[in-house]
Amino acid sequence: MKHDLILRVAAKLLIPFILLFALYVQFHGDFGPGGGFQAGVIIAAAVIFYALIYGVEAARKAMPDRLVETMLASGVLIYAGVGLMGLVMGGNYLDYFVLDRDPVLGQHRGIFWVEVGVAVTVSGVMLKVFYMFVSRGRDPE
Repeated sequence: MKHDLILRVAAKLLIPFILLFALYVQFHGDFGPGGGFQAGVIIAAAVIFYALIYGVEAARKAMPDRLVETMLASGVLIYAGVGLMGLVMGGNYLDYFVLDRDPVLGQHRGIFWVEVGVAVTVSGVMLKVFYMFVSRGRDPE
């Protein structure tokens, strides 16, 4: 598919909208269906779509293995950091109400950052699994 012009142009047009939809799902997660998990999968799907059209090596240049592995850890650290902020500010672990003077605003802030951590981790895991599957049977680099 590397040489199919129509698919390459369609991918260049669609991928930004796919990523924009992932952001919509991420930010709308507080108010309706969606959130971090779904947004992370959509982001990973956009990169996998890019890999299918332009090749895995091009995708690995755009999202290197090192970045994907960093995403795995940083998403968990964001999630855990929100929980620790609850402890530091006098509440329980993952107690969002203490994150702001207004408890409702604190809850929204805490949920938002937890969902960001989930999105980063899920996206990293999906991409790592994809990269592991496509590198099966090849010599390690």
